Amino acid sequence: MADLDYQLDQDSNKVSTIGCISPKAKIIISISIVAIFLIALIIIILVVTLEEDEKDRTLDPTDFTIINDIVPDIITELRYFSTYNFVGDKIDGYEEPIAILTKVAAEHLKNASDDFDRQGYRIKIWDSYRPQRAVSHFMRWIKDESDIRMKKYFYPNEDKSNLVPNGYIAERSGHSHGSTLDMTLIYKDNATEVDFGTGFDYFGERANTNHTEGLTPEQIKNRHILNDTMSKYGFVNLYTEWWHYTLKNEPFPQIYFDFPVNGTIIRLNGNK
Repeated sequence: MADLDYQLDQDSNKVSTIGCISPKAKIIISISIVAIFLIALIIIILVVTLEEDEKDRTLDPTDFTIINDIVPDIITELRYFSTYNFVGDKIDGYEEPIAILTKVAAEHLKNASDDFDRQGYRIKIWDSYRPQRAVSHFMRWIKDESDIRMKKYFYPNEDKSNLVPNGYIAERSGHSHGSTLDMTLIYKDNATEVDFGTGFDYFGERANTNHTEGLTPEQIKNRHILNDTMSKYGFVNLYTEWWHYTLKNEPFPQIYFDFPVNGTIIRLNGNK
């Protein structure tokens, strides 16, 4: 009984102690709770704001230009504006047959073009800036296993089901950063394409830049000419595609832009 009385006394003292928090302490506790709530609210607002800003940024063409406005002698043949591509349909987001790059990439490309001109070539572009909606179109196509209309032209030795696992197609593309282009060369004197051993978007090892098996000495030499000249002006090659070059110090390596390929949008909002 004595132990019980002692325990009751202790519990009573605890309650008494809790009930005896000073007014000053109560104010401090209240302020701390409010401060924690405000900090949490600010963090939530910042996260939402950053997400909205990033979303808006993907539709902002301010730092882009139509390549021919910077490099007038470049030839464009936008494959994804046509149906002659590995999908077999015109691709979402390509509203006009124009090539677009970030302004800084286009300036570097101008220097490369001048060099190629001195060597007797002109640049021909198959693709450059690619909106994210176009990449999403690719991914929808890949899910339709029955659609192999263009297999014999672009992936004759690959099963369509292997195009994603083997890295030929992905949910994101460096083209959407705005400083990548797919290109070839043509001879100035007769306007014919230089022979690089495969066509554009050939899915297979033969398209690897350093691949030599089955290629002629001229084809190998041509790949070196293309790579050496583009490298000189700050572009790096994707080793699996001899035609694919990205500005090494691209300005937006983390942003996947999604505004459409449209000259009016660029000229009104970008190339001012």
